[in-house]
Amino acid sequence: MADPKGFLNTPRREWPRRPVPERAGDWDEVYVPGALLPIIGEQADRCMDCGVPFCHEACPLGNLIPEWNDLVARDDWRAASDRLHATNNFPEFTGRLCPAPCEAGCVLAINQPAVTIKNVECAVADRAWEEGFTPPRPPERLSGRTVAVIGSGPAGLAAAQQLTRAGHTVVVYERDDRLGGLMRYGIPEFKMEKRHLERRLEQMRAEGTRFRTNTAVGRDIGADRLRARHDAVVIATGATAWRELDVPGRELAGVRQAMEYLPLANRVCEGDIEVSPMSAAGRHVVIVGGGDTGADCLGTAVRQGAASVTQLDIYGRPGAERDEDSEPWPTYPKIYRMSAAHEEAEVLRTAPAADADARLFAASTLRLTGDGQGHVRELCLTEVDARRRPLPDRERTLPADLVLLALGFSGPDRSDGLVDGLGLELAPRGTLVRGPHFETGVPGVFAAGDAGRGQSLIVWAIAEGRAVAAAVDRYLTGGSRLPAPIGPYDRPMAV
Repeated sequence: MADPKGFLNTPRREWPRRPVPERAGDWDEVYVPGALLPIIGEQADRCMDCGVPFCHEACPLGNLIPEWNDLVARDDWRAASDRLHATNNFPEFTGRLCPAPCEAGCVLAINQPAVTIKNVECAVADRAWEEGFTPPRPPERLSGRTVAVIGSGPAGLAAAQQLTRAGHTVVVYERDDRLGGLMRYGIPEFKMEKRHLERRLEQMRAEGTRFRTNTAVGRDIGADRLRARHDAVVIATGATAWRELDVPGRELAGVRQAMEYLPLANRVCEGDIEVSPMSAAGRHVVIVGGGDTGADCLGTAVRQGAASVTQLDIYGRPGAERDEDSEPWPTYPKIYRMSAAHEEAEVLRTAPAADADARLFAASTLRLTGDGQGHVRELCLTEVDARRRPLPDRERTLPADLVLLALGFSGPDRSDGLVDGLGLELAPRGTLVRGPHFETGVPGVFAAGDAGRGQSLIVWAIAEGRAVAAAVDRYLTGGSRLPAPIGPYDRPMAV
């Protein structure tokens, strides 16, 4: 370590956010531009270079965190970039979007605030682009084998880049008009500006990866035809089959899925449309679901000028500190966290009836009522106990002109015919069945990311993409030097 006493003498400082009134009025990223680099060297110096770095285990990518922390502290940005990119294809994505399980596993976090690993990662990635440390890496020779990757989210892009660099000819098929999957249309601009995505896509094009947009495999091109055209196929379509809310009034107009709402807001930022047809402007918005997608809806509704926004979380409000009995270090704890969107809602007082910021905890939806014209006007909820059972005499109503369902996803969408066209087997929870090498029951067809794992984090998606690339490379050539950080059955650390 550069400073053996860094963790003793330097307090934790995070990348500061812009003032709420400023950032809530635009769609730029929430952080103060240029404010990270001046503080990040000292923050990297807080890393203790542990003999057994549990941050390695907490991150499925196996990021070499103490190594690049030390290099940043010594101001060796090129070497830090090399160590970071050795395990992560897209650190500029994870540095902005990952909830940082590595920080929960930081040894310093046993009794002090963890090292700001996520901020260091983002600083290294951004500096690498500024200094030209990440040039395209096309293969020296081609293998003569072709691979189709279906889906251009983080798993699909990671698999495609690894396989292209190994010398295979890779074509990525994306059903949307632009590349990126949920990173493009599901992640709001204020969390990650799409210029970061475009920059990485240009690198992949320069390396030789080919892209086909507006192509839904199973509908626009037959699944069997695609399989016959390529030596191997990787299905990385994500888990896009959203969960439903089974309550009276679900059929009312104004009750929409989060992933119907968020893409329209992103299309406004892309310049496709001037105003979202589902805009929250002047409307009372209730978001059902307490996860990150719900928080993305919250920040979007705030920027659109909603009259009020309330987010319902069926779980009780967690504590500020981890429960050492049920969630001991180094597992990722369920504690009270305030995202940028929640901070904005609290400062702007968007939800006067909420318990904290914009959230109502331990709240379950009972029914939706309309205005007599078929449009939703109220949401009736009840408080629930720790087992999610309704408590007596705890019902209340909220005004609701727009209800957004952010209840998560169960598995790949079957509407385009890809799953049925290939005859793939689904597990009871809706994900693709696969073997120990990411293979499906169809020869030459592999599954990676949320399509096989189920809804998960971006770091798990990238790790799966890297691992499936090694499996495909081995299938095509008999061996592989590509890294395989995880297996299909690996799961996060838990008690």
